[in-house]
Amino acid sequence: MKLAVAGKGGAGKTTFSATASRLLARSGRDVVAIDADTNPNLHAALGVSNEEIQAVPFPPTSLVSRSFDGPMLNEPLADVLDRHTLVAPDGVRLLRMGMPEHADEGCLCSAHAVVSALLGDLDALPDTITLIDMEASPEHLSRGTAREANALVLVAEPYFRSLEAVKLQARLAAETAIGRVVVVANKCRSDTDFAAINEFCGNYDLDLIARIPWGDEVLDADAATTPLLDFAPDSPVVEAVQVVCDILASSPSTPPPTTEQAH
Repeated sequence: MKLAVAGKGGAGKTTFSATASRLLARSGRDVVAIDADTNPNLHAALGVSNEEIQAVPFPPTSLVSRSFDGPMLNEPLADVLDRHTLVAPDGVRLLRMGMPEHADEGCLCSAHAVVSALLGDLDALPDTITLIDMEASPEHLSRGTAREANALVLVAEPYFRSLEAVKLQARLAAETAIGRVVVVANKCRSDTDFAAINEFCGNYDLDLIARIPWGDEVLDADAATTPLLDFAPDSPVVEAVQVVCDILASSPSTPPPTTEQAH
């Protein structure tokens, strides 16, 4: 199962991706977390230091060849994962997409192609759950980077610009082979916040599956440079992310609960 996580910048994608990855791993699942942001910080949210992650090389663009079906790995998947992943807390295997090293070096098409090829080959590991933390841009969808994902999880805040970003990315995802698109309402301070996201999703036929409350502990954990799951393991935010994991891990083809059940 391959889950791509997207949304507007600051919506909480990385905190969600890191917490969900570790919770799924704690349940006994094999988890691969891909940081597909060209400004990567998923490692910090998982509990991996800069020194540790910098010791692991980015997957080189030479790993990918082009075909009529899209980019494909030209080396065995197991070898790629062995060389380019780091084992994070709870056994999550972390891999980072390439990032720019210098100004004016051109586009990152090849780095996106590596992620796309990896996602395609990960079908060979059906018992593995892959979470892809995408950058705050529709580029992963316009390029088709995430087209191999089984589900797209759109993290939404109760603000107009965040909801507009969700609407755009859901529309683009509908033009791909991604089988399921769901929305998670994040940073809800009140029932009014959730109601605003609920109404918006209803207006645009978006599948809202869960509600994650606002939590000061998320900011406190970030200030302490500590993963949320270690800083406040019993927080309502962590409990809500666990609910989302339970929904998504059942099966990407299983119809989600109704919005009324989600809260």
